[in-house]
Amino acid sequence: MEDRSRQLTDRDARRRERAIAASVVALLAAAVVALIVYNRVQAAKIGTGTYIPRREKITPEVRLLQQYVQIDTANPPGNEIAGARWLGARLARFGIPFEIIESAPARANLYARIRGKRGGEGLLLLNHIDVVPAAPQGWTRPPFRADIYGNMLWGRGALDMKGVGIAQLEAFIAVATRGRQPEHDVVFLATADEENGSALGTRWLLEHRPDVFSGVKYALAEGGITEMEQTKLTYYGIEVGSKQAVSLDIAAPSKEQLERARIHLERHFVRDEPDRVLPEIARFFRQIAPVRLEHRDLLADIDRTIAAGKFWLLPQAYRSLTQDVVRVRNIRADGARFTAGVYMSNLPDTLPDERIGWLAKEIAPFGARVVTVHGKGGPAPISSDQTPLFAILEKEIRRQYGLVPVGTEVLATSASDSRFLRPRGITCYGFLPFPADFYQSQSIHGVDERVTIDSFTQGVQVMRRVVLDYAGLA
Repeated sequence: MEDRSRQLTDRDARRRERAIAASVVALLAAAVVALIVYNRVQAAKIGTGTYIPRREKITPEVRLLQQYVQIDTANPPGNEIAGARWLGARLARFGIPFEIIESAPARANLYARIRGKRGGEGLLLLNHIDVVPAAPQGWTRPPFRADIYGNMLWGRGALDMKGVGIAQLEAFIAVATRGRQPEHDVVFLATADEENGSALGTRWLLEHRPDVFSGVKYALAEGGITEMEQTKLTYYGIEVGSKQAVSLDIAAPSKEQLERARIHLERHFVRDEPDRVLPEIARFFRQIAPVRLEHRDLLADIDRTIAAGKFWLLPQAYRSLTQDVVRVRNIRADGARFTAGVYMSNLPDTLPDERIGWLAKEIAPFGARVVTVHGKGGPAPISSDQTPLFAILEKEIRRQYGLVPVGTEVLATSASDSRFLRPRGITCYGFLPFPADFYQSQSIHGVDERVTIDSFTQGVQVMRRVVLDYAGLA
């Protein structure tokens, strides 16, 4: 009887355990389903940038941006002449002289200058007319229709960089119509071909029209970064420099030889030890550290981090900013030989020819050699943030957006036309006058590029005040 009772007790216990287990599984399944549904809802909200869509306020500047985005200046083929004429018509409305400079048929740059009282400290407002191509597939709204929906203006160029171009244009017009002569020259320059290397834009102008840059001390260009948590700004980064790119091909008689050369070069990919830490990079690390919770202590004192043997704990992007990096692309058959593309991401002060010579020596023992250099950049010094213009930028950012941390930004994986101006002594700042969140920034060169309407409108005001202040007309 006692055994029988024990069996019943054990059976009841197992029954209860199974019931409890089934309940736990059901609860877990419900939780998983709920989490999936929640994540999808949040992803949909985040992906469209419409957490709480505000009612759009369509200002004249918004209409201007609509019209500008609707001009298809995708490069290739470019056709910047259409955009240049539109910009010129806007300037002509206020009686402002301008010049359209064609570097090739239909490849146009627009240049205008307001003379100041004193020479040598001019401010250049630099933007580009061309945009990257945008096939309509995958877009929520057509890329060149400039729809306004959900408090956003959607279209190719809204961020890169027709939105900034409109903000600069309106600031330039504000100077011209102020009724007083500015203290310094103010130059408006909208260029061609930035998205394809600038051979018909800034680089062409520097060679053929150096007068465009005469007397320029500062430039406001693209490249700035805003970091946000939903709608709250957490860091306002003003770009002061970037790594410099060299693109070339290497070749060898056999695939095996080239493969051995590639394996040898792997030790020069992003590594666990720095080459050198430039003072401006260390400063950038210190400024960004407070908003990098996971790596705050490592970035706050990079010398201490290196001395403690903890440099390898930093993400690749930060380590790359202290290294000359090599990347080797796919090996391919090329007639009687094999070739591979090499991309070198150099520190701003690295001499590209010396780096190419170093590469040639590294691969020579494997029967490989450098055959074609497609492009080389640098050296290009990092611009100082200890200037009157940087102080104006910081003041106006905080005036508009509150006590947001403002600091520098050094780009590890991209660059702007500032790389051509900095070697000529021009202090360049990549400045995005209106906040863009992570998802909007990801749409640059991707699908669904868009800018928030009220942020854009505020950014136009910020740019206007910055330029008027520097011109002595605030």
